[in-house]
Amino acid sequence: MAALNVCMVGTGEYTTGYVGGKQSGSDKKVGVVGLTLFDLRRRGKVGKLSMVGTTGGKFPAIRAHLEKNIKEVYNGLDTSFESFPEDNDVDKEAYKKAIDALSPGDAITIFTPDPTHYPIALYAIQRKINVMITKPATKRLAEHQHLLQEGRKHNVFVYVEHHKRFDPAYADARERAIKGGLGEFNYFYSYMSQPKTQLETFKAWIGQSDISYYLNSHHVDVCESMIPEYRPMRVTASASFGIASDLDCDTEDTITLLVDWSKKSDPRRKATGVYTASWTAPKNAGLHSQQYFHAGFSKGEVRINQAKRGYEVTEDDAGLMWYNPFYMKYAVDEEGNFAGQSGYGYVSFEKFVDGCQQLRDGKVTLDDLDKRGLPTLKNTLGTCAILEAGRISLDEQRTVEIQENDGIWSLK
Repeated sequence: MAALNVCMVGTGEYTTGYVGGKQSGSDKKVGVVGLTLFDLRRRGKVGKLSMVGTTGGKFPAIRAHLEKNIKEVYNGLDTSFESFPEDNDVDKEAYKKAIDALSPGDAITIFTPDPTHYPIALYAIQRKINVMITKPATKRLAEHQHLLQEGRKHNVFVYVEHHKRFDPAYADARERAIKGGLGEFNYFYSYMSQPKTQLETFKAWIGQSDISYYLNSHHVDVCESMIPEYRPMRVTASASFGIASDLDCDTEDTITLLVDWSKKSDPRRKATGVYTASWTAPKNAGLHSQQYFHAGFSKGEVRINQAKRGYEVTEDDAGLMWYNPFYMKYAVDEEGNFAGQSGYGYVSFEKFVDGCQQLRDGKVTLDDLDKRGLPTLKNTLGTCAILEAGRISLDEQRTVEIQENDGIWSLK
């Protein structure tokens, strides 16, 4: 199977671990995208790599950061890549030149501010390039459906990076729910948060999106994937405001979405979903992200708390910390190589790469990839509808109806 050439669109924390001219202070100090793809290249699954931003002047420092914190740590792991634009250029549309340098069947990853996902993805899809988009795929339901249509037209794999689907506990709970052992869906409550320091990390991004798109997207997608026989009917959103604004960030602190679900085959059977996300948690809470949910069914319930995970580390300087190696394990193996292949963050990327290769080689169809339960555009329509409905609900102070006719979704 030939290696997959990949262009990384976006050079920030998630791709490189380099933010604001220095290494990130979060738990993604060496990023996720770049490190994972460098290791997949070492393993022969990925071929040529490139990276694109808007300011070429950042690349020398990014290369130095990657060499020091990845290459020198992981047995000389190759961190080389072709960059766009040139080091002395600024070009907001450099992604076009980078995509044009690829060939049909190659792939891109998009980890950029939410409003830019749609134009970048559309440009790639129309050139028969496979696409991975960080969640949410788009902010608008109409854009999501247009990308789905174009992806089908050009026979490319468009995958939304909902990595929580591959968290072993979440995946096991989903399997139990889908198989019906828990009975009919009745209730879902989730909470996810990050500390106020993230307001600084994403300061330039604030105003282009919100914390619900950023964090609620995880659990809304997990819930949607657990209950394929149900669909969302209406959304009412509520938000708190004041903490972020005190830090010169004009955005909501915490957003809660109340979602009414009904069974497709029996609309009289209804369920309730409550999804809460915040980025004003305490700075020194011992962990980067609270993340848990409680799901109730007619024959049982599921409770998962992935915040502490039973793993505690206490240090003189940092104090008590709860780390999450189950997402990205940054350890070194016995041969000196990166040892994080089992982390569900890594697994998410590997499944995308494998899907692209299998589609290119004619071993699977887009329908096959949808049926695997992967976070494709088709399998995440409900999530997009809920997130946009939540934004409209906040802006217009009303409940928003979600409608679906012959496979076409709309908001009212």
